[in-house]
Amino acid sequence: MAKITFPVEASHIMMFARSIGDTNPVYYDEAAAKKTEAGGIIAPPSFAQSVAQFNPDYFLRPKPGQPWFGSGKTPSGVQGKATSSGGLHAEQHFEFHRHIKPGDVLTVETKPGKTWERESKRAGKLSFRETISEYRDQDGNLVITATGVGVTTERPVSQG
Repeated sequence: MAKITFPVEASHIMMFARSIGDTNPVYYDEAAAKKTEAGGIIAPPSFAQSVAQFNPDYFLRPKPGQPWFGSGKTPSGVQGKATSSGGLHAEQHFEFHRHIKPGDVLTVETKPGKTWERESKRAGKLSFRETISEYRDQDGNLVITATGVGVTTERPVSQG
């Protein structure tokens, strides 16, 4: 899979923290952050997910000239209901090797992980698949290992 490289700036960290409603000064106040164990500004734990903003092919991003269902209450450009792949994002795990800091330039490489199946009375066969994303800094050091688990169902689950 493709590698994506993105710079980490203090303003990125501050805006991300604000967008998730986290007011911890370690994410934006250099003087306060220096007094902490981290020793300076660091990124919130889920900040690594913002790599999507640097991926031109990110599947949830609108594409110019193409209908897009969007994420609002009403669709923008697509008539009726959005189609579903039957897949769900089931889990996300992060293993932190060190904090993300302003000045880092992270390169992310995503690879397939394990796959397995289980049976469900309501949905039939459940197919699970891992994706493993390794975030490395400008020196090639591993910063975060992120493991996502997706699941697809053999058949839709009926309501009731």
